[in-house]
Amino acid sequence: MAAPTVVTRRPKATAAERREFAFSREMIPTLPTAAPGSDALASYRLRAWEAFQRLPLPTPTDEAWRRTDLRELAVDTFRLPQPGSPFPPPPRRLLKPLVGKTHGGQIVLTPGAARSELSAALSEQGVIFTDLLAAEQDHPDLLADLIGRIVRPEEGKFAALAAAFAESGILVYVPPGVHVEQPLHSVLWGPGLGLAHLSHILVWLDEGASLTYVHEAASPDENDGQTLHAGIVELRVGAGAHLTFVELQSWGNHVWNFSHERAQVERDGELDWIFGAVGSRLTKNFSDLNLVGEGATGRMSGFYFTDGVQHLDHDTQQNHLAPHTTSDLLFKGALTGSSRSVWQGMIYVAPGAEKTDGYQANRNLVLSPSAHADSIPGLEICADDVRCTHGATVGKIDPEPLFYLASRGIPHNEAVRLVVEGFFDPIMQRIPFDGVRSRFQHAIGDKMTSFS
Repeated sequence: MAAPTVVTRRPKATAAERREFAFSREMIPTLPTAAPGSDALASYRLRAWEAFQRLPLPTPTDEAWRRTDLRELAVDTFRLPQPGSPFPPPPRRLLKPLVGKTHGGQIVLTPGAARSELSAALSEQGVIFTDLLAAEQDHPDLLADLIGRIVRPEEGKFAALAAAFAESGILVYVPPGVHVEQPLHSVLWGPGLGLAHLSHILVWLDEGASLTYVHEAASPDENDGQTLHAGIVELRVGAGAHLTFVELQSWGNHVWNFSHERAQVERDGELDWIFGAVGSRLTKNFSDLNLVGEGATGRMSGFYFTDGVQHLDHDTQQNHLAPHTTSDLLFKGALTGSSRSVWQGMIYVAPGAEKTDGYQANRNLVLSPSAHADSIPGLEICADDVRCTHGATVGKIDPEPLFYLASRGIPHNEAVRLVVEGFFDPIMQRIPFDGVRSRFQHAIGDKMTSFS
């Protein structure tokens, strides 16, 4: 008898799975061996390189990537930016203060270069606000104590890529009890085709400190190619500290954007984390909130608006790891064209984390018959005496308010714009800064212009 044939239903390997990035170990940034902390940083990057080599590209068979397909990503074509190459400068509008009338400090990151400034008063109080390359030279011990402690390189292919090769980044440290009145602002500007922009942002507020920090990532729209961004964000909010972190993403329509971001909030600390996403061809963002100290509080507010063939995938996690912690998440998005959004959220309550109060909601407004939104909330509760709620909606514009506005003589396109602005108003009310609200409202106007 013929030997039996075993038939498997595993999908064949795709081209994206077989290809690999064209980066080598020799490209890893290095420090002079005599520099303090250089051994720790070199060890971190070597560990990240080993993870990068070991980890495969994600595929739709991975649970977190089921709805995001990377087969069109030209992984083997990307190269690192070279210092001195000519690139267009960032537009002046990106450099204007979004919070208050002046910056306490500003850093502009461009391919292979950085320009930074910090007020003398903040510097005298011990505040550190510097780019990553300068931090490696001037604060290697502090950097070695922070880097990789909250986001590990082994968490994914793109986390390992950023950890091993990032030369572009920010280090923020606010000493105990220091209250930074004027906001800090940074801009990551990523022009050019075929480049891999890799970034690493580290923020540490020591006990009792406070800070408002705004970070923007942007690039011009470019055709006939792809650009990659992979980034890591590590936020540590010390006991009794208060951080407001505003993060705006307006990458060009050719950028494939991947980020691993996590905040750790200690006893009685407070974090107000505000996201805005209107750009990129594809985004996959992991944003985790770890409430590790009793009485810790975290609020996450997200805004996104997609058009064309954009694909934005936000994966959020609210982890209650201590008693008497509170989290509150609201993400709202609108979609036009043939775009797609994915939001996957989870509230996790650890054993012993009693008196937890967790809330999450995702609302989506679909403005086009070809657009599609996936909304997937979740709860995992391993403690008693908690209050956790969640909700998600996906829907079209209700015709009743459009009819009401039309009956008052308002043209259809203007009526749609008013309804969309009203839909986003709960997010706008969470933003205490006029400049950030204006930027979001301007983005809504631009998307609605292309929609109409």
